[in-house]
Amino acid sequence: MKINQKAAVVQAKEIVINAKAEKVWEILSDIDNWETWNHKIKHARVIGDSKAGSSFIWTTNGTKIKSKIHTYLPNEKLGWTGNTLGARAIHNWLFTPTGNGTKVCVEESMEGWIIDLMKNKMNKKLAEDMVYWLEQLKKECEK
Repeated sequence: MKINQKAAVVQAKEIVINAKAEKVWEILSDIDNWETWNHKIKHARVIGDSKAGSSFIWTTNGTKIKSKIHTYLPNEKLGWTGNTLGARAIHNWLFTPTGNGTKVCVEESMEGWIIDLMKNKMNKKLAEDMVYWLEQLKKECEK
């Protein structure tokens, strides 16, 4: 599933992690343990097994989100949709092996009435959160 490039909020960031894609995948796809390395996330829990079509509930920055995995390709891609009051998001991760590790790209689009009301603030916040996630993922993978 592609993000909506015409949404009110659209961001994309990337980082190179000095670890194989398998390790990056192992850490990022373990949704139940996100909160152990990303302290902005609380109560992340998958309902059933992690796979395409599975749902999970999590809280980030104090907002509870209901999500559904749309892409689950081990060591390559992970993506989900998310819904909360007045907002919908599409979030994708892509892993590309490099000579010294893995390039991790993340992208997200957000839309909805509340997003439209706070477009500038939400674009800035999403960009900051993506950088934080990537930095924390890198730190965890390179331990």
